[in-house]
Amino acid sequence: MTNYSDGHTKTTRTLRRSRTDKMVAGVCGGIAKMLGIDAALVRIGLVVATILGFGTGALIYLACWILMPEETA
Repeated sequence: MTNYSDGHTKTTRTLRRSRTDKMVAGVCGGIAKMLGIDAALVRIGLVVATILGFGTGALIYLACWILMPEETA
């Protein structure tokens, strides 16, 4: 959170893998936390993207698993 001289604050949301809301690696839980939605919706979207995109969703998940840092405790 950043405080400005005029009294306003800016909250920054960072994309991190979740430590608590995870089924495999916490990617969907981290995305859901950043967007402020339920992780089940992100998981359903990923499954749909995998099926309709001929595996593209799975490749995106794998890339996020490798590139996204895990949230700190």
